[in-house]
Amino acid sequence: MVKEREDIIAVCGLNCSECDVYRAPSDPDAMKRLLDWLNKDRPGRVKPEQVRCGGCLGDRETHWSGDCHILRCAVDDRSLKSCSQCDEFACDRLTKWASGSKLYTQALERLWSMKNSR
Repeated sequence: MVKEREDIIAVCGLNCSECDVYRAPSDPDAMKRLLDWLNKDRPGRVKPEQVRCGGCLGDRETHWSGDCHILRCAVDDRSLKSCSQCDEFACDRLTKWASGSKLYTQALERLWSMKNSR
């Protein structure tokens, strides 16, 4: 029997299971893609050992962006596991962030789906 992958969803709605930063330590192809992109303008600036992320609810020392404003707001300030749990969802800060890229817009849509499924 093959176990289905359980997606890990970040506080902001991004799917960590599909994120190259999250997967890179155990996925050589993801590591290569990420390092090629990060080091495009300045080769060697980011080393493989610097690429790690344990997710929003993991150790902050291993979070790719431990100072993320969404992470700080939801987890540190409000003790939430997801922005979808917030009484102020979807706030201006989150919707502005989501307008920054298609991936972020999809993350916000995922949060709406999570909120509506409760």
